[in-house]
Amino acid sequence: MKNYRTEAIILALGVVLFGFILAGAMNRFIEKERVVSVKGLAEKDVKADLVVWPLVYKEAGNDPAAMYETLTRKNAIIVDFLKSKGISDSEISVSPPSVFDKQGERYSSDNSPYRYKATSVITVTSDKVDAVRAMMLDQAELMKQGIAIVGDEYQYRVTYEFTALNDIKPAMIEEATKNARSAAEKFAKDSDSRLGKIRNANQGTFSITDRDDNTPYIKHVRVVTTVVYYLEN
Repeated sequence: MKNYRTEAIILALGVVLFGFILAGAMNRFIEKERVVSVKGLAEKDVKADLVVWPLVYKEAGNDPAAMYETLTRKNAIIVDFLKSKGISDSEISVSPPSVFDKQGERYSSDNSPYRYKATSVITVTSDKVDAVRAMMLDQAELMKQGIAIVGDEYQYRVTYEFTALNDIKPAMIEEATKNARSAAEKFAKDSDSRLGKIRNANQGTFSITDRDDNTPYIKHVRVVTTVVYYLEN
């Protein structure tokens, strides 16, 4: 009988001890899982390093052969103009003209006396952004030679790009992470805790947009990182 009592007492003590151990482990687990999730922002304005400039002009007439000669002559004038400003052959692309035949369009409402209308596009793709922007201001030179460059068509708008994102990524990620840590430290202080190690982190997606409508050659680069820290007592 005494043996049974002794075993029961030992078993009860064991259960109680196990309960204390389990409770301590659970408390430590819960404390370990106290976390704070914060976001860090980094922003930077950079100059575009690539420009795509379509030079577009239009011709109208009734004689396809004469129009072809005019287009060929004007294309040569534009190419010479670009080369005189420092643009190389590899940066110039001459597209075949797009021709509209009014008689071929059954429901055309065009009252123009000309049967044919042609659109010619010569595209400059260059990393000489400042030089190309200067050329845009010199388009009057082409007008003096009878070439009016069209600039109000959306599909032929000038575009600027920033291609060196990988060069600035590390510094921007570092800045965003520092900003996230500052926010986490403030939260920890306000909650009477200490900031622990990083549980996990998400770099976020970089976005590149125009800084504003008036300066599309200045790009705004932005990234938001998400970092989760442990909180300690």
